[in-house]
Amino acid sequence: MAASAEHIRVENLTMAYGDFVLQKDLDFTVKRGDVFIIMGGSGCGKSTLLKIMIGLKAPATGEIFYSGEPFWSSNDGHQEEMKRRFGILFQSGALFSSMTLAENIGLSMQLYTDMSPEEIRENAALKLALVGLKGFEDYYPNQISGGMKKRAGLARALALDPEILFFDEPSAGLDPISSRLLDDLILELRDALGKTVVVVTHELASIFTIGDDSVFLDPDTRTMLARGNPKTLRDESPDPKVRNFLLRGELDAHMETGDQAR
Repeated sequence: MAASAEHIRVENLTMAYGDFVLQKDLDFTVKRGDVFIIMGGSGCGKSTLLKIMIGLKAPATGEIFYSGEPFWSSNDGHQEEMKRRFGILFQSGALFSSMTLAENIGLSMQLYTDMSPEEIRENAALKLALVGLKGFEDYYPNQISGGMKKRAGLARALALDPEILFFDEPSAGLDPISSRLLDDLILELRDALGKTVVVVTHELASIFTIGDDSVFLDPDTRTMLARGNPKTLRDESPDPKVRNFLLRGELDAHMETGDQAR
């Protein structure tokens, strides 16, 4: 599924910590309904870019537009309104250990809606069912597996029915099977609910499984080196850094075979 309408536009963005410029001259768009991958090697600024996109860190220069509306040049009230369109899954899952899964998912509904406790409970159960956790409403985070925690975190990201989902390394810490199940779930939810999804990841399996479009950030030149479908970049990018990053699984396998032969 890939719609043609522009949902997010990053324009002339520079990211910095004090005088240290992390990335500069970032320009790209995210189409409505796409799964968009932010990728690159360690230290390139992937997670910092995500923080800027969700309003946790201001850019040094540049702007981000959501459905044509500027975020960082808007007043605080409008920014908060725009944030309500976002659902966020952090790398750790970030569930409150003292709350049940239903209470974790229902917290944002309690804070930001006029739903009754019964309605909150019902909606929390629905969101958990969407991610395959029906019947786990009264479980605590320490009673479920790592993969289930990620799915519970995804249910919480869906709590306020956001337009855009942001994921920071969703497969981190998961075994290959759990990681693939999470990738499949992301695609199912995108297709069923029509969400736009932005994912920070360096996991090749996830990049190729779920990515419709992507941007590659380079820590050496401190800017984006490529933009496009990950499989197309793997096969056709003229930049060796981009191809080496996307072919590293094959290169590692080739080197391992050579070592065994020796």
